[in-house]
Amino acid sequence: MRNFRQILAASAAAALALGLSACSSSADKADSTNGADASGVVTLKVGASPSPHAKILKYVDENLAADAGIDLDIVEYTDYIQPNEALKSGDLDANFFQTVPYLEQQAEENGYEFTAGKGIHLEPLAVYSEKLKSLDQLPEGATIGIIDDVTNQSRALALLAEQGLVTLPTDGSDANVHTVTKVKKFEFKEVQGPQLVRSLADVDVAVINGNFAQEGGLSPKDAIVVESPENNPAVNILAWANNTKKLDAVKKLEDLLHSDQVKQYIEQTWDDGSVIPAF
Repeated sequence: MRNFRQILAASAAAALALGLSACSSSADKADSTNGADASGVVTLKVGASPSPHAKILKYVDENLAADAGIDLDIVEYTDYIQPNEALKSGDLDANFFQTVPYLEQQAEENGYEFTAGKGIHLEPLAVYSEKLKSLDQLPEGATIGIIDDVTNQSRALALLAEQGLVTLPTDGSDANVHTVTKVKKFEFKEVQGPQLVRSLADVDVAVINGNFAQEGGLSPKDAIVVESPENNPAVNILAWANNTKKLDAVKKLEDLLHSDQVKQYIEQTWDDGSVIPAF
């Protein structure tokens, strides 16, 4: 009987220990949900376009993040769809690749509930060509390469309108290749953003976003026409989910991305004007 009681006591102690261990494990998981490790550092998984976004984030991670108590896990994307889908699903804590107009359009179409930070930088849109040195040389029947996503296409068309190639809709409808009026005889060729630089051999000119131009080895110095940064809504921002559990850490990253150090880094790294600080 004594042995039986000892066994019962031992079993009860073991069960209690297991219960405490489970509670401790749950607590640890709760802490990890908030993002902090044992040392109090919060890891943020951030999706970004390779350039300049990921480069800026790497600078922050290597030079500023540790003092702010955060660590960045940077995931690079070469398209404009997956970063928002990954943020919605919780695979990312934030993303850094888009403009506010693009985010608003995507949120309306896909039901995203994201918060946009303040403008970090502008990558001027520009017109490039391997065949022409001026838009005045654009021949009749020419082909103009243009991005296929709605928001960036509208921005590209605004630049072409400034150059007298198209007129924008006046009825309040969105500008796209089907709603603008061509002033000259040419055709549009819609191309996915990452393929625009490669398309230059197949078109007379192409309107290319700054990040895709950089990735393709181009800079505004190579362009025929460059978008003006004045009163430009196309600044790039950090975005995060409204219900994020890492809000404090995300706000720290947002602050770092608007620091004097980051501004200086942008100005020195892209001294050709292909990336301009927006703060």
